[in-house]
Amino acid sequence: MKYGEFMNKFKEVMEFDVITCNKNFKDSNNKYKYLEENVFNELIDFIYEFNVSKENTVNSDILDFMKIGYKRNIGRVISIKNYVGLIELKSGFKLQILPKISLCEEVNDNKNARTKKVFMEMLKSLKNFPCKVFTTTNLNIDKMNLYEIFINMYIQEVRRLVKKGIKSSYISKEENIPYFKGKLQVNKHIMTNICHQEKFFVKFDEYHINRPENRIIKSTLLKLQRMSESAENIKEIKQLLVAFELIEISTNYRKDFSSCKIDKSTKDYEVLIKWSEAFLLDKSFTTFVGNNYSRALLFPMEKLFESYVTKYVKKIFKNFKVSSQDKKYYLFDEPRKQFALKPDLVLKRKDGRVVIMDTKWKVLNNNERKNYGISEKDMYQMYVYAKKYKTTEIYMIYPINKEMIEHKKIKFISNENKQDLYVNVFFVKLDRIEQSMRELLRMCDET
Repeated sequence: MKYGEFMNKFKEVMEFDVITCNKNFKDSNNKYKYLEENVFNELIDFIYEFNVSKENTVNSDILDFMKIGYKRNIGRVISIKNYVGLIELKSGFKLQILPKISLCEEVNDNKNARTKKVFMEMLKSLKNFPCKVFTTTNLNIDKMNLYEIFINMYIQEVRRLVKKGIKSSYISKEENIPYFKGKLQVNKHIMTNICHQEKFFVKFDEYHINRPENRIIKSTLLKLQRMSESAENIKEIKQLLVAFELIEISTNYRKDFSSCKIDKSTKDYEVLIKWSEAFLLDKSFTTFVGNNYSRALLFPMEKLFESYVTKYVKKIFKNFKVSSQDKKYYLFDEPRKQFALKPDLVLKRKDGRVVIMDTKWKVLNNNERKNYGISEKDMYQMYVYAKKYKTTEIYMIYPINKEMIEHKKIKFISNENKQDLYVNVFFVKLDRIEQSMRELLRMCDET
């Protein structure tokens, strides 16, 4: 199969879907999604590449991302787990994985577009995600895959830089010129100008726009112009390149990246340099980069959900001191501190009140006899948190889903030594995150 055969082919699936190459599911609208056999096999090779490679540092995570299996009457299947994003195979075929999000307004039209918007808002909450001010306003997001959206993010950041002004700096140059300037490079002057006494080989500083940061950005824009399939993105890139006309392209990416200096005067470049590393070096925030030209931008939904909730808890819970991933306590203290406890959120108030919150990216079910699908392991974890932090208030935070939308309150109570321990289950509406956090605050105040 030649590279580029599937350059413009694209498949959109959801988190927890199952992919098959069984033609009986070609027109299926349920959880089984069909891929042609050659693309299906290429995706399997992509997964095996990470399982076999000893050098890849994310092997343990990739096993949680996709699982290869076999189902009777279906055949080989690939089950998608808790990673979402975009995979581009070496043939150019793109597989986009969207998170399984229950939206408050169940409108069939543009549901995936609204899901992508929520997903982008969640991404902006990640500490290591290099774009916090991206806006989807006036962006035809329903017709763009995630990679095109990321390209548009970069374009917006470049546009913001150009509006503020591209920075120049003093650049050290060595040239053989017909007049004296700067400092004579004696050895090079003698070797070069033994027959050209009218010239001087000199070293001097010149205030110029052609600094490493600008070369990196121009090179990134040119690469994205070649890669993009969006007429809107390509048009905007061409417009931006006019501002970089006097800047050279980078001939050595790694050298220019190492020369980039981010300080108070170049703060406007910080986000762009991180993005440029992702695009130019295939080195990204949560990226799996394969051999043979395959690559993927994948994000773990557990971390996304945790960071999204944390961002808005810190915003809404003003009367509490909020700390995330607290490392104050260990499960054992002797003979040494072992098994660190890291609740997602620890909230403390001046009166000594402590509230523990832990996020769980899991779909619960409306079956009380089976504990709604809450795992024993998670509940034991909450019990340990309560004991170590000496609190009776625990909140387990899950994303809302259709089945659990009527369950406003689920509470587990343990009575021990005449003191009740309350483990509350709270469901977050991801497309109405602020509203959800205010409901959670009221729930805490009523306790």
